[in-house]
Amino acid sequence: MNNNDVTGTLDTMIIGGGQAGLALGYYLKQQNRNFLILDENPRTGDAWRQRWDSLRVFTPAKYDGLPGAPFPADPLDFPTKDDLAGYLEGYPARFDLPVLHSVRVERLRREGDRFIASSNGRRWEAHNAVVATGTTQAPKMPGFAAELWPSVVQLHSSEYRNPGQLQPGPVLVVGLGNSGAEIGLEVCRTHPTLVSGTPTAELPVRHGRTAARYAFPVVRFLGLHVLTLNTPIGRKVAPVFKSHAEPLIRTKTKHLAAAGVRLVPRVAGVDSGMPILADGTRVEVSNVIWCTGFKDDFGWIDPEMLDGGALPRQWRGVALDSPGLFFLGQRFLYSEVSDTLPGISRDARYLAGKISVPVTRESAASAI
Repeated sequence: MNNNDVTGTLDTMIIGGGQAGLALGYYLKQQNRNFLILDENPRTGDAWRQRWDSLRVFTPAKYDGLPGAPFPADPLDFPTKDDLAGYLEGYPARFDLPVLHSVRVERLRREGDRFIASSNGRRWEAHNAVVATGTTQAPKMPGFAAELWPSVVQLHSSEYRNPGQLQPGPVLVVGLGNSGAEIGLEVCRTHPTLVSGTPTAELPVRHGRTAARYAFPVVRFLGLHVLTLNTPIGRKVAPVFKSHAEPLIRTKTKHLAAAGVRLVPRVAGVDSGMPILADGTRVEVSNVIWCTGFKDDFGWIDPEMLDGGALPRQWRGVALDSPGLFFLGQRFLYSEVSDTLPGISRDARYLAGKISVPVTRESAASAI
């Protein structure tokens, strides 16, 4: 179909053309639904292409496929980010999914029983709207970053591609999550490197093919079936998982130390143009890479559909107070793996079933 000529009212519009939007599109296509996926990127898979050059997926290929299309690689291999981007790019054509690219939705609002999405003077309307924009919407950096000397090269992890972007001299990587550990290990080969922060935990096995064969099936089972909002332990740990970085998976603190990376306390502020650590130490660096994560950005959604600017009351992605509004791909939306490929696929299948029922306030509330 020519997605540039969509007219009339859609059954469902999916805002976000990454793995979450594509997985849901697959299930809606199976139901012969009238839907459209709006993707802000020029190409499907760009969200992965735009990450740092050496990134490899943390999960083995046997868990990296979307519904209906196993990932085309050795099941125990860990694909590169470009491998995954290429796989995602071929997915819409394989299943004839309607995707419209280079559309950044500027506003989503409700008019009567319909949702209206607008972008650059264009608009689309649908009976259902699914927000599938993922967990990397807006880079998060501390306000005091602006106080560093202009001579210091600053990059957020979303902007970092390779060490060639850095100037000579020491590098401070701020944040000891997976991105901070991976980037810190890479840049230490060419620059003196400090990594600040404390990991929340570390995967207790060595990452690799053996872990893919024996440990990852256990981790996947726990994430899919034990750590969910349907279990007491899942409800207990959900706030922790939402507010803390994930455990270190591939690169551990011992790997950083062995490579000569200096591990230092968290960055507390800026003193005379240079970072100051929580212990009061001022560090002289030429580059800072902020691996400080992302924050939600729902400012384009009408406030009446949100909860103080945040995700509204929902159950498994079904908004309980805004019939016809759905969310997909958010951190711990239903389970610990809701923002990963295995969890997204299951959540998408569930939402596709809920979207197919008549959209009323009563049917939304019945989701619980």
